[in-house]
Amino acid sequence: MTIDLRQQFDSAPELADLACSPHVNGLKGSSILAIAGEVNDLKSQGRQVHNLTIGDFDAQVFPVPGALVDGIKEQLDAGMTNYPPAVGVPELRQAVVDLYERELDLVYPVDSVIAGSGARPPIYGAFASIISEGDPVVYPVPSWNVNHYVYLNKAQGHPIVTRPEDGFMLTAAQIEPYVRTARMVVINSPQNPSGTVIEREQLTEICDLILDENKRRAGLGERPLMMLYDAVYWRLTYGAHAFVTPMNIRPEMANYTVMVDAISKWWCATGLRVGWCVAPPWVTARMKPLIGHMGAWPSKPDQIATGNLLADESKAADYLGHLKRQVRARLELLQHGIEDMERDGLPISCLDAQGAIYLSMKIDLIGRTGSDGLVLNDEEAVRSYLLHEGGIAVVPFAAFGYPEDSGWFRVSVGTTSMDDVHAVLGKLRSLLTPFKG
Repeated sequence: MTIDLRQQFDSAPELADLACSPHVNGLKGSSILAIAGEVNDLKSQGRQVHNLTIGDFDAQVFPVPGALVDGIKEQLDAGMTNYPPAVGVPELRQAVVDLYERELDLVYPVDSVIAGSGARPPIYGAFASIISEGDPVVYPVPSWNVNHYVYLNKAQGHPIVTRPEDGFMLTAAQIEPYVRTARMVVINSPQNPSGTVIEREQLTEICDLILDENKRRAGLGERPLMMLYDAVYWRLTYGAHAFVTPMNIRPEMANYTVMVDAISKWWCATGLRVGWCVAPPWVTARMKPLIGHMGAWPSKPDQIATGNLLADESKAADYLGHLKRQVRARLELLQHGIEDMERDGLPISCLDAQGAIYLSMKIDLIGRTGSDGLVLNDEEAVRSYLLHEGGIAVVPFAAFGYPEDSGWFRVSVGTTSMDDVHAVLGKLRSLLTPFKG
């Protein structure tokens, strides 16, 4: 006889709060997924939606490198389907070391590298290995998911509201009030959601602040102030906006920096889940059993194929160059189209396209009255107006911890064609024209 267990679950709804820990019950889900659900509902109704919300790639528009696919198939055919080492296969770890020496002029020992299934396990591992309950963590808003890692590790979060004139990046002046007590500073460059790159001078001032503080702490035998440097988009920078690491500026920062990376973005391989961190060996030695118990490593075929391709990047050089040109073209088309609308007096502006797959767009509609009498009273009303009247789906910076009703939105081009961008610009102009002046 078949037993329908759905009836069991439906009859005990109170267990949802009672069976799980209060800490897990308090963990919030992604507001971006709520927007995605709304987008999918409209699509199911036959509506055309330009989905600019996704921090991912359409594989039909941006497929992964063919050499990576071939390499994974070869490893599967070779029977590489057993457990990999918890820290990562030797081919991948050595390839990461060689990559950073070749491209960033940084020479790490292999023991500094730990692999993870994408960037998230190394980020979580860094928090769990460094942060104790109640430790202060300083991070910018807007930012991607840092607040959730702070919550999971029961840290004391100090989100700092950044400014567009600083590229939505932290400055040393903003960090300074917290420097005596903080245990970690989190920086992401190029940044999700803003698509901006931290300037060398900004990062230099932050590094010097951290190094000075750690000299003071060393004299007192206190725990050091660490930096988590999320660099998963580092190979997607444009024009004069060059990527730089703390270690390039101040080599002494190597002792205080965990840098996180992955193939997710610059090989459009978000679903293959190959990432890693490089950190002081005394951090990775303590992170190793944590990652091992989590079992949060990439599959062995994916690791070996990634390591082999990193070691012979000539096979992927044309791919990366093509990807950067295509993403930059979309971002700059958006930027220039928005600038044209701003010059025409429409209530819209943006920052320069600097890196990643995102553009920071500001729509100044809150409280304005359109020529048809429509009034949009808050940011949610603006977002809904763009989606339901124009089929344009974007994510407000409030979803990344920024104050509500700022008017700033993240625009992602990972699933768009150039034709899509032209269509979005045309619709934006039509939607904003009634609010001109």
